[in-house]
Amino acid sequence: MADKPAYRRVLLKLSGEALMGSQSFGLDEEVLGAIADEIGEVSALGVEISIVIGGGNIIRGVAASRRGIDRVTGDHMGMLGTVINALALQDALEQRDVTTRVQTAIEIREVAEQFIRRRAIRHLEKGRIVIFAAGTGNPFFTTDSAAALRASEVKAEVLLKATGVEGIYDSDPRLNPNARPLREVTYQEVLERNLKFMDAAAISLCRENEIPIVLFDLNRRGNIHRVVCGEDVGSVVRGEPERVGAAAVPPIP
Repeated sequence: MADKPAYRRVLLKLSGEALMGSQSFGLDEEVLGAIADEIGEVSALGVEISIVIGGGNIIRGVAASRRGIDRVTGDHMGMLGTVINALALQDALEQRDVTTRVQTAIEIREVAEQFIRRRAIRHLEKGRIVIFAAGTGNPFFTTDSAAALRASEVKAEVLLKATGVEGIYDSDPRLNPNARPLREVTYQEVLERNLKFMDAAAISLCRENEIPIVLFDLNRRGNIHRVVCGEDVGSVVRGEPERVGAAAVPPIP
């Protein structure tokens, strides 16, 4: 496994479901520890790491609204779920002597800093891992959108979306056994083909700020390290292929 980072500053998007392990709800301490181990290893390479974490292992605003809870109230409940996950990840990292800060988009001064862009960047420059919680602080926006927003704000070189699948497919591999993996696609293709691994707002924001997205399988040990070091893991989303003279780069399969 390579040890030379390909990126200086990254934003890692973790879903709340990634923290459940084989459970149907809540946190799996063993999974949480394994993720913290990997993040600590990457941080030791000198990479500046920020993290946006979801709350789907506790509650989702959309799901809550389907059960009769007001959508805005449900989304605020979901934001609080992400704060719980952020504090859990912070604790796991600091048990491994990795210095972290949690910043939230809603004010909870007793448990975390409020998000301030310049302060977040300063933490990164000092080698601290910054965990962003509470999404964007606004209802109706996903934590994927929050990840794209924070990546843009802290000037991350890449957005790393850790999932439970190996990459992007032309259809849902859980429903279609013949789904075809796509190693590299453009932002425009993602939007046109409605490839639903991230919401359209997040994709558009990354395109506008020219932030590539790498989607990879978190369940394979060492993948965070591999992706950060530029190994060919998962799928990448970026802008249109460059053209050299009159000859275009071969089309993406």
